[in-house]
Amino acid sequence: MDLPKIISIDDHVIEPADVWQSRLPAKYRDVGPRVIQERGKMQFVGGVFSYEPSDEGELCDWWLYEDKRVPQTRLSAAAGFSREEVKVTGITYEEMRDGCYDPVARLADMDMNHTEAQMSFPSFPRFCGQTFMEAEDKELSDLCVKAYNDWMVEEWCAGSDGRLIPLTIVQLWDAELAAAEIHRNAERGVRAVCFSEIPPYLNLPSIHTDYWEPFFRACEETGTVINMHIGSSSKMPSTSTDAPAAVGSTLTFGNAMSSMADWLFSGWLDRLPTLKLAYSEGQIGWIPYILERADNVWEENRAWGGFGDKVPEPPSTYYYRQIYGCFFDDVYGLDNLEKVGVNNICFETDYPHSDSTWPHSKETAEKLMGHLPEDVIYKLMRGNAIEMLGLDFDK
Repeated sequence: MDLPKIISIDDHVIEPADVWQSRLPAKYRDVGPRVIQERGKMQFVGGVFSYEPSDEGELCDWWLYEDKRVPQTRLSAAAGFSREEVKVTGITYEEMRDGCYDPVARLADMDMNHTEAQMSFPSFPRFCGQTFMEAEDKELSDLCVKAYNDWMVEEWCAGSDGRLIPLTIVQLWDAELAAAEIHRNAERGVRAVCFSEIPPYLNLPSIHTDYWEPFFRACEETGTVINMHIGSSSKMPSTSTDAPAAVGSTLTFGNAMSSMADWLFSGWLDRLPTLKLAYSEGQIGWIPYILERADNVWEENRAWGGFGDKVPEPPSTYYYRQIYGCFFDDVYGLDNLEKVGVNNICFETDYPHSDSTWPHSKETAEKLMGHLPEDVIYKLMRGNAIEMLGLDFDK
């Protein structure tokens, strides 16, 4: 089947070791993000990732930042490893596939995978930059956010002829700074930013407050899409502290579903009618039910629902107008495509993570979407992404 080239809105980049060391002022280089190599042990149980240095553990490259020690893991750099080899274990840059951190090699890996363009979330800063929010020295944190964005725009994406789509982070601890960073990056063509699914999980104000208004308005004014990846609240769904990782992996959509309910009843989508949201790696099969439930609650429980006149239209109205879902393998969601919204979902490849369909994303797309009309396949594989991000690719 002659499928259109993929434009993926959910992939990941492993930051090279010199991203911050080459950009921070000299006085911060001893405390700013830097990489060392040592052995350590790690595990993922009950939705919580834990690790510790150990002479008996695997050799691993570790990020150091203030008092943090963060290992590189094979789960985050799984490309090139068989499924049996993808484990919760440390990894070094030398063991990774070059496409994890090198833009030229990334483009080559995209060519192998029928992918024209992709947008990558951060790794060390975590999925919405919360690493810098948690740090003590906010002057340094501000510099780290800006250094990451400069690297993303000027190095990672530069020279790719638009194939590597910039995705930035902001100063989550200060909505005014965040708004200024949106405008700074929009001036150089950036149209996507990371944000948390559920900010209170990061000890930040919820979206039901006015705290975020400067940031949200800046995003609407500049046409910047707010992208929320599973795990961007630093709390993955699980049922108990001793539940195996498979339980959390099965429930990864849970935070995206909760977040969408938040947004649908927040009033922001009515106040900011051109603001766009995207949920990455949350899959799509759950969307029809949450829309049905939200509309029923809006209709039946308005006397005590607490949303007052902030949501004048049925919540599903705002979803179909302003929200995008993202999938890589969701047969049930595609079976319910009409209710999910043919204009509301985008395909992803998730390179180089353990769930990635690389280098077989085309075959996966054929299996999932081959029975659909050509115009629908086009929308799912690239057209909706082009529309969402205002990309300069052939429609």
